[in-house]
Amino acid sequence: MKKSILSAIKIYLDSWRIPQVRKKLLFTLLILLVFRLVVHIPAPGVKTEILQSFFAQNQFLALLDMFSGGTLANFSIAALGITPYINASVMFQLLGFVFPAIKQLREEGEYGRQKLAMYTRLTTIPLAVLQSFGMYALLRSQTIIDNLSLPYLIAFVLTMTAGTALLLFLGELINQYGIGNGISLLIFSGIVSRYPVSLFKSLAVASGQNVFGLLAFVLMSLGVVGGITFVDEAFLKVPIRYARRSKRGPMSQESYLPLKINSAGVMPIIFALSLVSLPQILGRFLGQVKMENLAGFGQNLADFFAVNGLAYSLFYFVFVIAFAYLYTTVVFNPKEVAENLRKSGGFIPGVRPGISTEKKLNFLLSRVTAAGAIFLGVIAILPALSQRATNLSTLSLGGTGILIVVSVVLELHRLLENLVQTWRYQNYF
Repeated sequence: MKKSILSAIKIYLDSWRIPQVRKKLLFTLLILLVFRLVVHIPAPGVKTEILQSFFAQNQFLALLDMFSGGTLANFSIAALGITPYINASVMFQLLGFVFPAIKQLREEGEYGRQKLAMYTRLTTIPLAVLQSFGMYALLRSQTIIDNLSLPYLIAFVLTMTAGTALLLFLGELINQYGIGNGISLLIFSGIVSRYPVSLFKSLAVASGQNVFGLLAFVLMSLGVVGGITFVDEAFLKVPIRYARRSKRGPMSQESYLPLKINSAGVMPIIFALSLVSLPQILGRFLGQVKMENLAGFGQNLADFFAVNGLAYSLFYFVFVIAFAYLYTTVVFNPKEVAENLRKSGGFIPGVRPGISTEKKLNFLLSRVTAAGAIFLGVIAILPALSQRATNLSTLSLGGTGILIVVSVVLELHRLLENLVQTWRYQNYF
């Protein structure tokens, strides 16, 4: 344990000494600083005092604010955050199962991924426009914003859409010139910025209510962090043998293929949240219309899918598992891996190369992914479980937020470790 901590500290120190890596780190920090400044630039015409009170009483909007990177509660010029981009990504992931052209693009390597990324960004803009209108309707219904004339409404929608485009641009800059995934880092910085206040509030409430709640809060936090770290690093070793010829005759070289338990990372939770939040958004929108029957239906729909309620937790759990399998098929293709093994002379002991290897990998992947998907589902509904266990509503964002933070930190650690190892290897020779 002590050795691993010292090794991690050495990697961070070495990464700061390497000029190329230091430049990437400084650029990433600069972009995150710009993002945090954008968060505090308020949109005109919004009554921030009423808005903050409204958010304090609404767990659903607080959950959306977390995934917007903290831009929604302040209602900055980027109040929509990257939610339209996430929705567009989900849309193209699902359309890939319906339209063969999209599925073919996904399988065309780097060129196909770039084309899909371009289509996703283009789709983000009209989605941002629609969500801007929806946000205006919600704020107007709560008297947080006054009725706007058509020119001011157009300016409002364009401002919100431009804010989302700006965040996408900042994320792309991190992808190209910084280190790590830009979108994940923006969400990460928004969550981390709110943790100190949320932590002290939770501790204050827990200590004021009962000692058991405080102890349960501390133990649950440590358990979640440890469990996420363990599952994120865990993988199944699939033995691989390579046939080689030498002067002494045929030889075999042994290796292994790692199948990660959580290959999809945090993306299934982000995708699932975008779907499970739709009934809440639709219900609250319909609840404000003047038709009594439609308004009643909207209110019932919003109440049925109340955050951390039974229906919300159940659908959230199922969606996370479904997206975990879906996203795993995107990041790991058994057919392609089996073909590459066959071309390189590799095989799984006891399994024939080709189709048999593909079936074996599919069998192993489905079972490994099941463990990771169930774990992600439990993390997603952890807020509901924690509230029932400790009676602390301030823990509502714990599981999902901690998962994103830990996953991003581990990913950054792996990237820095690879860069440092490459630098050491180049300087050794």
